[in-house]
Amino acid sequence: MDDYFTRAFKELPSDQLEAFYGTVFLHMDTDYAAELRREYYAGRLKSLGRNVRIGCGVKIVNPQFVSIGDDVSIGDNCALIASSEQGIHLGDAVVLKHGVYLDTETDEGYIRIGKRVYVGTGCCFHGHKGLEIGDDCLFAQNITITPYSHIFEDPDRPISSQGGHSRKVTIGRDCYVGKHVCILYSADIGEGSVVGSGAVVVKPIPPYSVAVGVPARVIRKRGERTTTE
Repeated sequence: MDDYFTRAFKELPSDQLEAFYGTVFLHMDTDYAAELRREYYAGRLKSLGRNVRIGCGVKIVNPQFVSIGDDVSIGDNCALIASSEQGIHLGDAVVLKHGVYLDTETDEGYIRIGKRVYVGTGCCFHGHKGLEIGDDCLFAQNITITPYSHIFEDPDRPISSQGGHSRKVTIGRDCYVGKHVCILYSADIGEGSVVGSGAVVVKPIPPYSVAVGVPARVIRKRGERTTTE
């Protein structure tokens, strides 16, 4: 069995060879393969800026609906799934770390990420009716943004058949969101705000607030002095 895949390759139909080589180069961790990935997507994306790094195992669905600015870094095993013409836009100097998942979900959904935004490992962002993130935001690890909530009031019907609530979610510029935060459809985050690790955001957060907890609540404004008793 040591030569199983070698024998399988020799028996590969000629019309599947391009798919095989494509899979190899899309997953190979070398400078040469990285340059091939950049050249490959340059002819398929809606737009591709200068000095873009696309890591190993990145999956881009409907690349014709994806725009990528200059100096963007897309980490290994990220997924960008654009189901609408509005698609996904990454501004200049965006960093997506390992395993980030972006999905517009619907034919009217979109995700727009501003300039110099850092998205940490394992974050999962959806854009059912739109997700807009301002410049200079920082997202730690394993954050979920889902602008959709299922309706479940009728116990005699499957929840999957009852539809749900959805709206555009906006996160202002220069926000910092801690690890394991969950942001729901009913919550926008004002510019300059900080959301503490593990928070579940269900209501809008005013600009320059510090919010923590489940559900998240504002405990102070940035710049305010805290006192201890």
